[in-house]
Amino acid sequence: MKELLSYLPERPEKPRNTGVTMVMDKGLSVREAEDLVDTAGELIDFIKLGFGTCMVTNHVEKKIKIYQNANIKVYLGGTLFEAFLIRDKYEEFKKFVKKLKIDVVEVSDGSIYIDHDRKCELINDLSKDFTVLSEVGSKQSGILIAPTKWINMMETELQAGSFKVIAESRESGTVGIYRPSGMPHVALVSKILSKIPLDKILWESPQKSQQVWFIKEFGANVNLGNIAPHEIIPLETLRLGLRGDTFFLNLPEEMKELELKAEDSEEDQEE
Repeated sequence: MKELLSYLPERPEKPRNTGVTMVMDKGLSVREAEDLVDTAGELIDFIKLGFGTCMVTNHVEKKIKIYQNANIKVYLGGTLFEAFLIRDKYEEFKKFVKKLKIDVVEVSDGSIYIDHDRKCELINDLSKDFTVLSEVGSKQSGILIAPTKWINMMETELQAGSFKVIAESRESGTVGIYRPSGMPHVALVSKILSKIPLDKILWESPQKSQQVWFIKEFGANVNLGNIAPHEIIPLETLRLGLRGDTFFLNLPEEMKELELKAEDSEEDQEE
């Protein structure tokens, strides 16, 4: 249906390197997973089984297969990786992931301290058998990381073998790259992008206002993550300019003039 409208931004087909959408599954049922794939499977690149939910979700292997059959890459939340690591069960973690027939892993240190050289060693080791997404930033509010440290960690983790680095925000969108209000740390994002290529970063952006900001700043094909299942289609309309917040982004200037005329008309009515 998109071919009916002109001036829609190009969206690459899966598997894609830009315009990636990562969805957070916090415990959907098998039936809900089937419905999700039927409704929006072609719009989803990655699905994260959030934190440790896979340990307490019924029929998790069946659900993983549903996603994979829809060409969606599945991985387990970084918190679960940390839960194995703190218990000195790294090898057991690898065996567990392989048992689930998952080929993507997340390496994070948002809840526990991991020496960064050690973290890079783990990324390098895992990258031999898996696609690695590594997460940078703390899950704890009030912990601020200097921009130079963000950049250094992202650079070294990419060099160690990460496919993409995830900019942390939690599912709340109020820590890491965001202020407690949910507003982006604009200066931090700008400094990160002065050194790290945009397509190498997956920005966690669970709130609509955050999605709008990133799309307005960096275009339809910015990589966004921690999207709620019911927000996938709304996000795609934001990317395409089919929602009020981004409606005029991709239109030619002569069409944008209509936006100004509408505003003028409203002012005339008020007078």
